[in-house]
Amino acid sequence: MTESPAPNRWPDDDVILYDGVCVFCSRWVRFVAARDAKRRFRFTAIQSGYGTRLAQAFSINPEDPDTNAVIHGGVAYFKSDGALTVLSNLPEWEWVRALRLVPKPLRDAVYNLVARNRYRIFGKYGECFVPDEAMRARVLE
Repeated sequence: MTESPAPNRWPDDDVILYDGVCVFCSRWVRFVAARDAKRRFRFTAIQSGYGTRLAQAFSINPEDPDTNAVIHGGVAYFKSDGALTVLSNLPEWEWVRALRLVPKPLRDAVYNLVARNRYRIFGKYGECFVPDEAMRARVLE
């Protein structure tokens, strides 16, 4: 599991940074929100003021993001580590912890392939995805 260095800690916890104009990324957020019974995770689009600051703190280009990020336990996780961290903290998805046995370079190669082609395969919104009323309280802007 890759942890960010100590200077890259973030004061808010259980925050998922995502590309708000990416259809796949927005569906990921809805998937997590629907299964997060404890309402543990909060979300921020990289295009929001808060999301841009978070991205810049972790050297993610807000204009061309190549990874999602999740802050969990005060530590930032990226790419496949980020996705597995989120999934493994959802009810009935704890089994994904076993996927950490797959070598990280292989997991991240698959992640990178999807990330590079996400707009072409899944599409892109003209503007940031707007969550419904029930989810809005969990969005940091």
